[in-house]
Amino acid sequence: MATLFDQFETRDALAKMGKIFHSRGWMAGTAGNLSARDNKQADSFWITASGKPKGALAEDDFLRLAMTNGQVIESTSSDDKPSAEVAIHQVIYRLFPEACCCLHVHTVDACIATQGCHEPSLQLPPLEMIKGMGVWLQSPEVRLPLFDNRLEVTRIATEIEQSFMQQSPDISALMIRQHGLTVWGDSLQQAYNRLEIMEFIMSYVARVQQHG
Repeated sequence: MATLFDQFETRDALAKMGKIFHSRGWMAGTAGNLSARDNKQADSFWITASGKPKGALAEDDFLRLAMTNGQVIESTSSDDKPSAEVAIHQVIYRLFPEACCCLHVHTVDACIATQGCHEPSLQLPPLEMIKGMGVWLQSPEVRLPLFDNRLEVTRIATEIEQSFMQQSPDISALMIRQHGLTVWGDSLQQAYNRLEIMEFIMSYVARVQQHG
């Protein structure tokens, strides 16, 4: 049975998510990007066009791109361009065929939580909320993959792909330092839930660091 966001047409669901994330301060201005596989043509996906205010997204603010080469297949305006981070979404969909939706936000807490970690991943606290990421262990040892932020987004995407091909991540999430979280899921609703879970955990880590 479809639930919540999965009840809506893909672009409508993503637009609704964008407004919620913006209201929480997770997608200030035009920051961040949201995507989902086209439910009729799995070899393509919808993604926010570049420069769109996330608090006022509409269905026309998304482009449909080819999964293989990122070429625009469908758009409302010829002036719209794909998000600069298309390459990262492509890598996620290519490496994880079950992934249906990929969400990327920019938050203060996530940046604070990871700023002091110079390792390739961050050890997450064994909070109850980690179950929302599919981890059902008594004392889980879960690490969040970290990647350096770069002006060349394709380079970030290449580094993500190389890392995940060597070792699959513990959870369906990654963090770009001084930038933001990217989370994916097997459905629109699962991706949304997982992003909320990860932001909860990042807020916890940030507060622990701030208060010792």
